[in-house]
Amino acid sequence: MASTGQHDGDDVDHYEVLCLPSGEEGAALSVEQIEKAYRTQSRLRHPDKRPDDPNATADFQGLASSYKFLRDESLRRQFDARLRGRREAAARAAATGVKRRKAVSDLEERERAFASGGGQYVDPDELARREDKRKAADIKRELDAFAARKNSFIPGSSASTSAHGDKKRGTPENGVKTDKGKVLKVSWEGGAEYYTAAKLEEIFKQFGKVEDILIKARKSRSKGSAIVVMASKEAAKTALKNHSVYNVFPVPLMVAPLEQSGGSPAFATPTPEPRVSDIDGTGFCDMEASVFRKLQEAQKRKQCG
Repeated sequence: MASTGQHDGDDVDHYEVLCLPSGEEGAALSVEQIEKAYRTQSRLRHPDKRPDDPNATADFQGLASSYKFLRDESLRRQFDARLRGRREAAARAAATGVKRRKAVSDLEERERAFASGGGQYVDPDELARREDKRKAADIKRELDAFAARKNSFIPGSSASTSAHGDKKRGTPENGVKTDKGKVLKVSWEGGAEYYTAAKLEEIFKQFGKVEDILIKARKSRSKGSAIVVMASKEAAKTALKNHSVYNVFPVPLMVAPLEQSGGSPAFATPTPEPRVSDIDGTGFCDMEASVFRKLQEAQKRKQCG
């Protein structure tokens, strides 16, 4: 792992440190473009060029640190995935704000339309209660759909498939099981929260298309595990052959097939079937966040009322 010193925090944008564009544009930059930017900034920001600047040395060290970080291919992929996650979260938050404002506007518009039509006056509190009841029904429908989707991903169940369907073996609608030869079991030591679904997808997509990732929540904070569903057996075999790739990370990964040739579990210690509440698949994140936000909003309205 490249040493990043004081600039390895989550709040540092290493592209911006080198005065490069960030986001998707930054992720598309070549190594040569990054090296050119570093050489240019080194000449401009060298401490010898700024003898009166007390922060010149620290700034130059940060520049070198970010350059080394972006030169490390695996660290850069993880960093790009983290930046993409931040952008998506910001977009979802903005969309939620727009929907909330539209709901309030629609409610006010209905009140004005009712009043202008000479209808009977309805108490605003009653209107609010009706709106809460309607939203509660919407939330229940979403929770039911959410639970049904998660149940379909419990390994070994008759409806076990990937979030995107398995074009060769079936889809969630027809209940055909996912080929276990495409399924990998991944585990790691040193922190159950270290690897997210997005991080694992970035790592395994170099061996082929990743259909889905299911993260098993654990009570222990010192271990973590996940199920990775590749698009083909060949991709899964390639991932199993490249164990050296997983040792370059600060927290190494242990990768094994879901089942050995004899049919027994890949790990000596069997793990219980994951409950619906224990799974954090990439296909569930948006729905789960939306449902919980709505539940919190409904609870706040109930407390204020």
